[in-house]
Amino acid sequence: MSDIYDIFSVKEKKVLITGAANGNGAEFARSFGKAGSRLTLIDVDNKNLISIANEIQSETGNDIKRYNVDLSNTDSIDKFLALKEIPNFDVVINNAGVTIGNDILNYQDDDWELTHKINLTAPYKIIKAVSKGMCERGQGSIINITSLAAEMGFPGNPGYVSSKGGLKQLSKAVASDISKYGVRINSVGPGYIKTNMTSKSWNDKNLRSERSNRTMLDRWGESNDLVGLLIFLASDASSYITGQDFYVDGGWLSKGL
Repeated sequence: MSDIYDIFSVKEKKVLITGAANGNGAEFARSFGKAGSRLTLIDVDNKNLISIANEIQSETGNDIKRYNVDLSNTDSIDKFLALKEIPNFDVVINNAGVTIGNDILNYQDDDWELTHKINLTAPYKIIKAVSKGMCERGQGSIINITSLAAEMGFPGNPGYVSSKGGLKQLSKAVASDISKYGVRINSVGPGYIKTNMTSKSWNDKNLRSERSNRTMLDRWGESNDLVGLLIFLASDASSYITGQDFYVDGGWLSKGL
C-alpha cells in the first residue's frame, strides 16, 4: 500500500529552473536534486551554473542538464525553447529575476526594459512554450517566483515592482486558460531573503534591523525557507490548487502593530 507521503514526492519529475546559478535558484536546484527530480537548469552565469550542476550531480548521481541562456535576449530564449525536451517538463519554476533601483524621477528607460524582459517577458515566453506539452498530457505545475513587491508599493524601484505585479497577474490569467486541461500555475512571493540581490539591505545594519522588525518572526528568510512550499506546489499534494498567490515573508503582509 502506498505511503500517504508519496503525494509529496517529486522524484523523477522533470523540473526546469530558471536563474539556477545563484541565490534562491541554486537552493531550489539543490533541493529538487536531492529529492530525486530530473533537473534542467538555465542561467546567464555559466560559470556558477556549471559549478551548481556539477555539485548536484556529484551528490545525487543524477544527470543534470544545463543551458547558458540570457533571458534578456529573445534569440537566446527562442534557441532554448526550440529544444526537443521543452514539451516534456512536469514542473517549471520561473525564478530568474533582476532588480535595478531608482525612483521614478530618475529611472532609466533601459533599466525598465531590461527588468521587464527578464522578470515578465521571459516567464511569459517560457510558460507559453511549456504549457502546450503539459496541456496535451493533462498534467503539470508552473510556479512563478514573484515578491512582496507584487502586493505592496515599495519605493525606488518601479520596474521591479511593476514586473512582479505583472507576473502575479500573468499567473492568474494563465491559470484561467490552462487549468481546465489539468495544468496548474501558482505564484510564490518571497519576503526579504538573504541573497546577493538583497545584500545591500542586509549589509546595512539599520535596514537589516528594520526589515526584520517588519516581520512577525523577527528575522530575514533563508533560501531554504522557500523550498517546502515549492516541493508542495510541484507535487501531487497540491493537485487542487491553482491560480493562487503564496507569500513566504515571515508574516510581513499580515503584521499590524
